[in-house]
Amino acid sequence: METVTVEHRKEARSELAWPVSVWLPEANRFFNGKSVNVSRGGVFISMPMTMPIRTGLEVEINFPRTMALARQKGQYARIKSGKVVRVERQTVLKGGAIGMAVQFAR
Repeated sequence: METVTVEHRKEARSELAWPVSVWLPEANRFFNGKSVNVSRGGVFISMPMTMPIRTGLEVEINFPRTMALARQKGQYARIKSGKVVRVERQTVLKGGAIGMAVQFAR
């Protein structure tokens, strides 16, 4: 039996392991995680198992910048809003984390 994977991505993804913090309005707090890959349209993030996340939630992702880039851009972080489109709880990621795919708001 062969498994067929349907690809829904519209943009090419780049692997990027970068610390991020995710604001979850429902919990009224930030959760720290790490990006796994990113594209112009979204990001896949490794988050702690304790994060109460589900598909459909709106989140804000804080991508911190290096000091040099912060001086150049005038901000210490890039904040992107988006919607959680997939949560991978079945496949526990390295270090006891879950995966979460976020589609950026346009």
